[in-house]
Amino acid sequence: MAKGRPEPPQGSFDFGPPKSEEIVPPYPGGPPAVAPKTPSARAPTSTSTSTSPPRPEPAKPRVASMAVPGPASRPEPPPPLTVSDLGRLVERVLSGTFEEGVVVTGEAVGVRFAQSGHLYFTLRDEDIEAAIDVVVYRTNVTPRSRALVRDGAKLLLRGRPTYYSPRGRLQFVADRVGLSGKGAILEALEKLKATLAAEGLFREEKKRKLPHEPRTIGVVTSRTGAVIHDICRVAFRRGGARILLAPALVQGSGAAVSIVRALETLQRVPEVDVILVARGGGGADDLSAFNEEAVVRAVAACKVPVVSAVGHEVDVTLVDFAADARASTPSQAAELVVPDGRARTSLLAERRRGLVRAMHARLGKERLSLANIGKTLGDPRVLVATSQQRLDERRARVVKAMTRVLETYARAQRNLAARALAQNPRTVLANEREALKAVEFSLRRAAQHTLFRGKTELARLSSRLDAMSPLKVLGRGYAIVTRADGRAVRSADEVTAGDRVRLRVAEGELRARIEGDDDDEGPEGAPA
Repeated sequence: MAKGRPEPPQGSFDFGPPKSEEIVPPYPGGPPAVAPKTPSARAPTSTSTSTSPPRPEPAKPRVASMAVPGPASRPEPPPPLTVSDLGRLVERVLSGTFEEGVVVTGEAVGVRFAQSGHLYFTLRDEDIEAAIDVVVYRTNVTPRSRALVRDGAKLLLRGRPTYYSPRGRLQFVADRVGLSGKGAILEALEKLKATLAAEGLFREEKKRKLPHEPRTIGVVTSRTGAVIHDICRVAFRRGGARILLAPALVQGSGAAVSIVRALETLQRVPEVDVILVARGGGGADDLSAFNEEAVVRAVAACKVPVVSAVGHEVDVTLVDFAADARASTPSQAAELVVPDGRARTSLLAERRRGLVRAMHARLGKERLSLANIGKTLGDPRVLVATSQQRLDERRARVVKAMTRVLETYARAQRNLAARALAQNPRTVLANEREALKAVEFSLRRAAQHTLFRGKTELARLSSRLDAMSPLKVLGRGYAIVTRADGRAVRSADEVTAGDRVRLRVAEGELRARIEGDDDDEGPEGAPA
């Protein structure tokens, strides 16, 4: 089909002229349509689980109504829309309506992580039949979102609804994932898991080791599925084993009862050494039978070791916890219980060759060692004579060493005796007396020298004192005047008329009374 404006179909369809505020489809070759501006719903940014987010009412675009052509005018009918044009129109309406995104809540089912890193699942309401496909692109997939998003979880998503044209499907592109609560399925499953764990059904010490070479392998799975063929193919490829199938329903109504009955049937066969409970991949609803309490208790109480191979590696059921071992796929379960015959044959041959090489090497080493021992031993008489000679040399060395030690002890004894003699009290006392005499002589000499120096200094000081003695001054005719209190009179102002004084002369002492000074004398020199 050539690109451009398509040819109008046979017949005529009159859609009538577009009204105001109507959305006109983007016809090929024409101008792009403009969507009316409608108030966009503002979604709350909080991811709290206490309140339900508001549900925005998207604007409903009005489509041009059909009009019956009148006889006066017959406008040319618009060309029909292509599927891609219609998809772009729907996508434009959605993007214009949900510009800021919305927050929705619901229960996640069918969770799938793609190899591209994107996350796909379906969000549905628990009470009513309503669901929408959800995609979280890998740029928004975080470790936390990987842990939160699982089947049965009640999630709180923020994003925008979009139209995926290649599939013609409405989907919700989420950019943030939060946990709004636990869905009914997940809540019941976790409650059952906690109850069974409290009873000890999942304890590690109850796990049994798988047999190394099982004679017969029991398989509980569907008779018509591909699982039993995969197990048989892997088992026969690895060397062959007897496969005993106990067919059972693996999904749908009555699957749990069928699985329990199949387990009981295999336990009654004495030749069965291990049992595989297997099923292919699927959604949470498909694997729900392996989360039933009756199935889990039957697996935990089984008398034969059980290997769980339900779903793929990312699928986890309660049977996985109760089984003695878990395999990610049924094929891996067959590889786990069936030993590889060719690998074991090759390993046995390799070990046999290694054992033969080790034996030859050991024999050669022992022969060489025996020859060396024979060369080393030689004639026994020479060996005995050599040993005797060595013994004589060692005896001579011992005697020499003992003599040297005894001489050392004798020398030490002589030194101790000399030290003891030197420490005799009489000798010590005589030595101390001699030392005392020497000290006494030195002390006497020092005392005489000190006394001589003292006498000389005394004579010098006495001569100086004698020279400065006031008695010699008095001998030259001077006198010392003192008051009654004994203080020397140095100035005439210190006494007044009538004061009694003492005059000390060279020989004796005189008493006198002050009658006046030179200013008090009269004209003739008589006292006033």
